Amino acid sequence: MDSLLIKRMEHYTRFSDEDRALLNELTSQRLRQYGAREDIVREGEHSPDMHIVLSGLACRYKLLENGTRQIMAFLVPGDPCDSEIFILKEMDHNIGTLAPSLICSISGKKMREILLNRPGITLAFWWSTLQDEGILRERIIDEGRRDAYSRIAFLIYEVLLRMRMVGVIDDQNFDFPVSQADIADATGLTPVHVNRMLQRLRDEKLIAIQGKTWTVLDPAGLRKAAQFNANYLHLDRAKDEPESEAAERVKGLI
Repeated sequence: MDSLLIKRMEHYTRFSDEDRALLNELTSQRLRQYGAREDIVREGEHSPDMHIVLSGLACRYKLLENGTRQIMAFLVPGDPCDSEIFILKEMDHNIGTLAPSLICSISGKKMREILLNRPGITLAFWWSTLQDEGILRERIIDEGRRDAYSRIAFLIYEVLLRMRMVGVIDDQNFDFPVSQADIADATGLTPVHVNRMLQRLRDEKLIAIQGKTWTVLDPAGLRKAAQFNANYLHLDRAKDEPESEAAERVKGLI
């Protein structure tokens, strides 16, 4: 069975058998189980490795001097956390878990070798970085132009789509073990305002939340509420060349 990293990246490209075997091998080694609310890499540290989320949920975040936190992105299974960190002198933000998570580490030395000698994998990681930048741009738009209702709806729909990309959700149900404070830190709102918007989405029967399980009851309605356009995720293959049932379901959401 292919790793979630491959499932994610094959929404952009098709790997050769050799590249597929290499990525499957690398993502089955050097595994570490993290608990909830643990840092994988801290700001100011240098990491010789790249990390990939295989299960659970993580995030990119910054802590300000006054103790407040800004979450820049949620990291779902299949996501590389820090594709470039082994090149940099130090990390400029934190990567931490929000739930118990299985993390794979790939040595920077091995990644350099791969990126210099395997163009198919190099292009896939380039696409992955462009997708990360697209997600960050949407968070900037959240802060600058979207109202509270649409930015909460947008975030939920995005998580649904990204988890469906790698096949870790069942229908419209997905595990999203976050607090209202986490969502507030990701959207620039207060936890009280997040609570109000989530209640509104419930009242409109767009979503349901039971513990850590979220359900999108009306995907089309939630997409309309979010004014969602998936072009920033660059799901080229899912849109144009679906070859599996999962890809067809993703196509239906974008």
